Amino acid sequence: MSGNSLLKRVDWVVVLLYILLVTIGWVNIYSSTFSEESTSIFDFSYSYGKQLFFIGVSFVVIIVIMSLEAGFYERFSSLFYLVAILLLIGLYPFGKTIAGATSWYGMYFFNLQPSEFTKVATALALAKYLSDIQTDIKKIKHQLYAFLVILIPAVLIVPQPDPGSALIFFALIFVLFREGLSLLYLGIGLLLVLLFVTTLKFGTIWVGIGIGLLLVIFFLLKRSSFKVPVFPLVALVIGAIAFSLSVNFVFNSVFEQRHRDRFGLWLRLEKDPEKLEQIQKSIGYNTYQSEKAIESGGFFGKGFLEGTRTKGDFVPEQHTDYIFSTVGEEWGFLGTATVIILFTLLFLRLIALAERQKNAFSRMYGYGVISILLIHYFINIGMVIGVLPTVGIPLPFISYGGSGMLGFTILLFIFVRLDANRLNEWT
Repeated sequence: MSGNSLLKRVDWVVVLLYILLVTIGWVNIYSSTFSEESTSIFDFSYSYGKQLFFIGVSFVVIIVIMSLEAGFYERFSSLFYLVAILLLIGLYPFGKTIAGATSWYGMYFFNLQPSEFTKVATALALAKYLSDIQTDIKKIKHQLYAFLVILIPAVLIVPQPDPGSALIFFALIFVLFREGLSLLYLGIGLLLVLLFVTTLKFGTIWVGIGIGLLLVIFFLLKRSSFKVPVFPLVALVIGAIAFSLSVNFVFNSVFEQRHRDRFGLWLRLEKDPEKLEQIQKSIGYNTYQSEKAIESGGFFGKGFLEGTRTKGDFVPEQHTDYIFSTVGEEWGFLGTATVIILFTLLFLRLIALAERQKNAFSRMYGYGVISILLIHYFINIGMVIGVLPTVGIPLPFISYGGSGMLGFTILLFIFVRLDANRLNEWT
């Protein structure tokens, strides 16, 4: 495909939305880390200078991605996955520990986080496997293999410890549902989440009573012509109670104290109002200050570089995981609404692109991109406004981070390249 032909086939709506989000991100990183001592936006001693550098590198990477043949990404997807797994394993002997997590390789003037690139490799590998088996995802052996592709990187990332990044990989399960996986799995997953939360909140005894009441109601309301499969129903009840019994062990023995504290704050497990307030001001300090910053912005915001809480460093990690609070304080409801609208438009456009693909690999990879970006967006904003526990998930294209910027850019523009080739086929 010639250069002019490729440019005509590129989806410029996605490119424009990407540029707008990256620009909004950099402006707010600049605002949250601004110092009057700096004389240049290219000052690498400040986060905004480094981020500007990585934005420049990302544009170079985009050119490289678009210049390669679309079939390259499918042919070498397994190799990318293998390299990514080896990089994750290499963190244990050679990784650099930051904030208690060994998730980075120390480079010359920045730190490389391989998990960001593993997301791309896993999405590619999963798309390759699913496109090879086509409609056989309903077979158990193929389901197990697909789950294994997702599970391996997650298992390697959890002990770093970085459960937040590991969680992202499970979003790829939605690709399997798009390709015909039974929704029964989704129902079981939602049931397990509900059991986990309700057990922590109310205890196993009340969960057992609730399950018993649901069974009684079910049998009272069922029609005589409706035959209930007894064995599966009994197995489901026993499994649910067994899972509920295991929750406290997992919560107290597997989770680290900081994770227990965050879930405890989120679910308001502490009954004493005074102790709860103390916990909010200590463990929940980031979220508390973030909520106050967004609330103080009002409808129009305080203005660029005018955020008092931002300038006063009230919100820790405000240029990374909590960048949305800067948007809320300085740009107000209009700013936060703009970010949400841009992301919504991006997701809708990506879904439309995925559905128009002629090649199965491209469609499946497209849904992998959507799944990864969507869970990042949902968890980050939910965390910042206090409706979800803090798990350390960046906001795509907006939060500070060189690895994140490069990883999200590669993830998105490989799909843009595949879409530009949608009318052609490759082997």
